[in-house]
Amino acid sequence: MLTVHHLENSRSQRVLWLLEELGLPYVVKRYERDRQTMLAPPELRQVHPLGKSPVITDDDQTIAETGAIIEYLVDKAGGALRPAPGTPAFQRYRYWLHFAEGTAMPPLVMKLVFDTIAKAPMPFFVKPVAKGISARVLDSFVMPNLARQLDFMEAELKSRTWFCGSDFTAADVMLSFPLEAAAQRAGLDASRPVLHDFLQRIHERPAYRRALAQGGPYSFAD
Repeated sequence: MLTVHHLENSRSQRVLWLLEELGLPYVVKRYERDRQTMLAPPELRQVHPLGKSPVITDDDQTIAETGAIIEYLVDKAGGALRPAPGTPAFQRYRYWLHFAEGTAMPPLVMKLVFDTIAKAPMPFFVKPVAKGISARVLDSFVMPNLARQLDFMEAELKSRTWFCGSDFTAADVMLSFPLEAAAQRAGLDASRPVLHDFLQRIHERPAYRRALAQGGPYSFAD
C-alpha cells in the first residue's frame, strides 16, 4: 500500500493533492512539527535518513523529494496529467516541474530565514544589527528576485489556461506550493491577476479540497 508520510504545512500537501487528482489509493501517516523549532519530528528519520517531508513508501520502496515523487506517481498512473513526450507542452511540463523547486523555492526559503532572524530573541544591542542585515539582504536581493520570478510566471500564464497549455498537469500541482507561499509571505496578491486567478482555480478543484481534508489545515502564516 502506498503511504504518504505527511508533515503538516509542508510540501507533502502537493503529494496528497496529486494522488487525489490521479485517483490512486493511499493512506496518510501524519507528523506534527516541533512547536519550538517548527522542524520535522525525529520520527521521520525512521522513514528516510534526512528526516524530511515529503516522502512516500510504496511496498518496499521509499521515495523522497517532491519532484521525484511526482514523477513516480504520474508513471504509476500510466502517464496521467503529463503531456505527450515530444510535444511543446511536454517541454514546458519538464521545465516547470523543475522550476518549482530549483528556482521558485530558494528565495522563498531565504525570505523565511531572514524574517525569522529579524524576529528571533537576542540581546537588545545585537537586535538592530541583525534586523539591519536581514532587511538589507531582503531589500537588495531576495525581494527583487521574487518579484522578477512572479512577473515571469504571470507573463507566461497569460497566454495559457495552465502552465503547460490548455490542460491541467502535474506541473501545476508542483507550482502550487511556491505560489501559495508567495501569496501568504511574499506579496503575491490581486496586483498579479493571472497568478491570483490560478490560485483561486486550484482551490476550487474537488481533488484539492479532498487533499486538504486528508492533510489537515494548511497555512504559511507565521
